[in-house]
Amino acid sequence: MSKQTREEVLQRLRRRYEHAGVEHKRKLLDQAQELLGYHRKSAIRALRAPTVVRGPRILTGRPVTYEPGLLQRWLRPIWAATDYACGRRLVAMLPEWIPAYEQHERRLPGEVRDKLLMASGRTLDRLLEPLRGEGAGRSLTRPGTLLRHQIPIRGSLWEDGKAGWLEVDTVALCGGSVAGEFVWMVDGVDYATTWVEVRAMWGRGQAGTLAALQDMEENLPFALLGLDSDNGGEFLNYHVLSWLQQRARPVFMTRSRPYKKDDNAHVEQKNWTHIRQCFGYERHDNPEVVALINALAKGAYGQLLNYFHASLKLARTERAAGRVKRIYGAAQTPLTRVLASAEVKPQTKRRLTQAKAALNPFALKRVVDRSLKEIAALRRARS
Repeated sequence: MSKQTREEVLQRLRRRYEHAGVEHKRKLLDQAQELLGYHRKSAIRALRAPTVVRGPRILTGRPVTYEPGLLQRWLRPIWAATDYACGRRLVAMLPEWIPAYEQHERRLPGEVRDKLLMASGRTLDRLLEPLRGEGAGRSLTRPGTLLRHQIPIRGSLWEDGKAGWLEVDTVALCGGSVAGEFVWMVDGVDYATTWVEVRAMWGRGQAGTLAALQDMEENLPFALLGLDSDNGGEFLNYHVLSWLQQRARPVFMTRSRPYKKDDNAHVEQKNWTHIRQCFGYERHDNPEVVALINALAKGAYGQLLNYFHASLKLARTERAAGRVKRIYGAAQTPLTRVLASAEVKPQTKRRLTQAKAALNPFALKRVVDRSLKEIAALRRARS
């Protein structure tokens, strides 16, 4: 049988097979095996309707508005300067950071500027998805048992809506080894406003921790009402407790439950975003870097965090069908929350507003990067 005859027979069998019933299809398959020499499965595949070769895919629906190729190259340096904020925080920061970028670096094309300002948080997350990374950490908390029974576990003492209730924690810049002496960071975050203060100290002694806490209180834009820590001995001691209680208006001191890191969730999160992302995991075992770190923390770095970095706050939780849904408010900078707080004096608000007006986040970021290089050089000179 010639090739042309085989094609004619196959086409005739295929047309009949397409509309035939089950019994008749079986007979047509038998004919295909007998006449054309097919295996049973090959005969089935041959008699089925051939696959239609389609042309180029035509995209339908809403056109693409936020083209990665157009926006990513402009969004990348701004995102890096914000210390890689998530989309929901970034969407609240861009109205300030884009004009600052244009003032300090170069002007964005009009189309890019408009699209970045219109983009939602989820859209920004999709644009930045290929650029994200991960980090890791470790805990070096050592229990302080001396005053544990005198300092209550945090419960209903806090007035959560007021500024002045601070969560504090320590972070070791030890490079993975706790042998010898090295720099520790004291991290504090206000529950209501998310205002952040960080300080460096040499070692983790009680007197050094107290000095760091006193310096942090002097720079708070509101009165200190309460202090909540983990169960570490650097906080649970008579030095800190006496300093808080021996004043005209005593400050409440509370502690978390042992082995319950979620009790200090706000400051634990800041340990990563405000300390590890900036100072890393390298060992800082030169005491001379303490003064440089504190100057940076009280200067450009603290201003960048509190004036220009937006953060999210949990507004409420909803339980439905056995699942808990967390509802977050709009992202705001700590300064915005401080200016809206009734506990902050009007003159303090005016001072902070005037201070921010004279600052540019990209200029501050450049100062931070330069200072971090000096700190790293001084740290390496020790080893």
